Amino acid sequence: MKWLNAFIKFRLWIGLVLLVLAIYVNIETSFWPSFILYFIAVICILGHFLLGPMRLIQTAMEEGNMEEAKKIVDSIKFPRLLIKPIRSVYYTIQGNLAMVSQDFEGAEKMMKKGLSLGGSLTKQAEGPNKLQLGMLSMQKGDIKQAESYIRQAIRAGLPDSENNAAAYLQLCSIMMNKREFRAAKEYFRKAKSFKPTTPQIVDQIKQIEKYITRMPG
Repeated sequence: MKWLNAFIKFRLWIGLVLLVLAIYVNIETSFWPSFILYFIAVICILGHFLLGPMRLIQTAMEEGNMEEAKKIVDSIKFPRLLIKPIRSVYYTIQGNLAMVSQDFEGAEKMMKKGLSLGGSLTKQAEGPNKLQLGMLSMQKGDIKQAESYIRQAIRAGLPDSENNAAAYLQLCSIMMNKREFRAAKEYFRKAKSFKPTTPQIVDQIKQIEKYITRMPG
């Protein structure tokens, strides 16, 4: 809804204008005629600081406009004022944007911050976040930590076939490195069973399929 996005974008300025107008009406008449203006102004200003522009960030990310998403995220000057569940989402988004920029250290820091806050919104993102942390650990060469995160991600629940396939492919790679070939084959079968369509995952499956059938076990 474009009108809602526009309201969220200018919510603080709307609140400030209404506050000035409320003060003017209060001075010219009395408090009660200005009460509704004060009330709406406070709602707008508090909404800006406590809820933030998360809807705008989500819209930008869904459209693939990461530059715009980062610009909106950076406009949040006081993230500590965000209510806890929203703050958790804020740190998660910061982590995802850092991943896009290949700032893996920053991504790990932000994702851990998001998970540490808890809450129902964090629960929904727990699986994908831990999968990302697992992949970050793989890149750092910490295979033990990577396996732990990925298993936690699967237990927490992943939102779609693509994430599930990616998780089981990572476990397959880990088992291959550990020379636990029977487990590697089982995880590979599970990854394929999700029938992913993401080109990167499909290509990874094709690459592994070339030699996994020749493994013992």
